[in-house]
Amino acid sequence: MQVVSNARRVSRLLQSPIFLSSHLRSTEEPILSGLTQRNYQQVKSEPLDFFASKAFYSSGADNVEGTPTDAVKDLYDKMLQSVNVKRSMPPNAWLWSMIANCKHHHDISLLFDILQNLRRFRLSNLRIHDNFNCNLCREVTKACVHAGALDFGKKALWKHNVYGLAPSVASAHHLLLFAKNNNDIKLLEEVMRLLKRNGLPLQPGTADIVFSICYNTDEWELINKYAKRFVMAGVKLRQTSFDTWMKFAAKRGDTESLWKIEKLRSDSLKPHTLATGFSCAKGLLLERKPSDAVAIIQVLNQTLSDAKKSGMKDELQKLVSEWPLEVLKHKQEEERKTLAASLKSDILAMVNDLLDMGLEANVSLEDLNIREGVPQ
Repeated sequence: MQVVSNARRVSRLLQSPIFLSSHLRSTEEPILSGLTQRNYQQVKSEPLDFFASKAFYSSGADNVEGTPTDAVKDLYDKMLQSVNVKRSMPPNAWLWSMIANCKHHHDISLLFDILQNLRRFRLSNLRIHDNFNCNLCREVTKACVHAGALDFGKKALWKHNVYGLAPSVASAHHLLLFAKNNNDIKLLEEVMRLLKRNGLPLQPGTADIVFSICYNTDEWELINKYAKRFVMAGVKLRQTSFDTWMKFAAKRGDTESLWKIEKLRSDSLKPHTLATGFSCAKGLLLERKPSDAVAIIQVLNQTLSDAKKSGMKDELQKLVSEWPLEVLKHKQEEERKTLAASLKSDILAMVNDLLDMGLEANVSLEDLNIREGVPQ
């Protein structure tokens, strides 16, 4: 009966009206200047001299020395001859092969030059005003990332460009995944500005990548800024996004934001996962409510599938051995001593209650000797 009463109390708590956090970063900074157009005649007449003297800016580890790959240069020359000499559109297979063979920044530079020539030929000779399809843009952006030519990859997101590319959020995801793999906050912010400036719709998958980058780089204010943008745009966040967002709030010890996120999750009818359930339990521990935290974990134990329930021991061990020190690290020095004492007492009470209820939890309490300060 005590567990039922606690569960009801927790349910009432999580149903209170909560709104999005208002302490967000300022509006986005202006985008850099528009695209630059290269001199086609210079490339045609003196390609090697041009590439030897021209240095390109890129956010990644670009190879700005040397010459283009032979396969790329050969395909470039063949397509250029087709449109400028034979006055005919080259086979699509040549362009796709060129994209697939791009390995360096100079390869991408030739690729964008031929795209501009193909677009010009389509307009002037074939009277085709439409851009190339989105699949081509996506593969071009993917090639830019692979070659480390991120400056060109960002150009592919412009709605109005001289290359005939049709930007899409799928293309942006290639850049965002590069930012995720390299913990590149600057690139994340640049891509998000480009998405906004060019009116590209945000998607649930975009939120997954953005939230993950912010979590991995400990950018709490930034995740809230972009979360507000996703919610206001009507994006239906996935469970994985709520997992990351609520874990982040619990790690920061920000219970006010945690309950606001939990309200959004429950309003979207998303069921609790291990991550969101344990995040709520941590929030209740921060509020000195160990019995309510017990109720949350007990409900998870009853409702989750056996496959998902198998991770409860690990989550409980992390709550005991890792989470308290993470929270203390983000608190003011004058708060740490009191908070360390209360967490130690309440976590011990919670674990003992769970064991008394028969929950299988081989949790080591040796790590519960929380130090008052931040670990060295």
